[in-house]
Amino acid sequence: MKALFVRQDRQRSRREPSDVDGKARQSLQAETRANQLSRATAAAAMLLLLAACGDRPQDRFQGYVEGEFVYVASPLAGQLETLSVQRGQQVTTGQPLFALDETAEKAAREQIKAALVLSEAELARQQKLFQSGVAANQDLDRTRSTRDQDKKRLDQTDWSFDQKKQAAPQSGLVYDTLFRQGEWVPAGKPVVVLLPPQNIKVRAFVPETRVGSIHYGDAVQVTVDGVQNPFLGKVSYISPRAVIYSRETRVKLVFMVEMVFDSAAAANLHPGQPVDVQFKAK
Repeated sequence: MKALFVRQDRQRSRREPSDVDGKARQSLQAETRANQLSRATAAAAMLLLLAACGDRPQDRFQGYVEGEFVYVASPLAGQLETLSVQRGQQVTTGQPLFALDETAEKAAREQIKAALVLSEAELARQQKLFQSGVAANQDLDRTRSTRDQDKKRLDQTDWSFDQKKQAAPQSGLVYDTLFRQGEWVPAGKPVVVLLPPQNIKVRAFVPETRVGSIHYGDAVQVTVDGVQNPFLGKVSYISPRAVIYSRETRVKLVFMVEMVFDSAAAANLHPGQPVDVQFKAK
């Protein structure tokens, strides 16, 4: 009987540690679930807080700076002999930009000048002969026609000679240079890209529910990252047609609105720069 009690005590002692371990595991699992729930709740609260902080005011819209460039080219081909400007430089109207090789035009002009001298001399001789009755009227007309043709050829050559040199048609920033000195420039290919300040604008996309309250000439404030004071401008164009700005907002129609600024303010805006736009109704 005593042996039986000892055996039962040993079996109880084997079961008790197992029961204790099971309770410990359950307690640990409960604690783990509680910690996970706590972390998930904290993460959700943080996301809500960030989303609330990221919401933009209803009267502000995202936009970007756009530039309409002026491409300066020569209608004639030639080797780039002189490039008088570089990127980032400010130029004024009439300032030289570049010059192509003029060797062929110089030779052609000298040749036509010599031909014009001869045709004018021949015309003077025929006029004297006609006045004396020796030359016929047809000879005089033919000589005059030759002289006139030489004059037109010289004018054309002078025009070609002038086109080999190009100056700035407007004041502005040299946004880019597309050829290097010594390279061959095809006819009509731009060599210098200018960005006049009056050609700088801001574009924004406004929902259909708000575009009705915006009018041509309305004042606008544009905020740029890193710049304390906003840029003041006015609405210059409202697209009459709606567009889809992105797939996420394709259920909502938006309209493109353009804004312009005075030259001093526009000179501090750069194409591609993201901005925030706030419209001010009259």
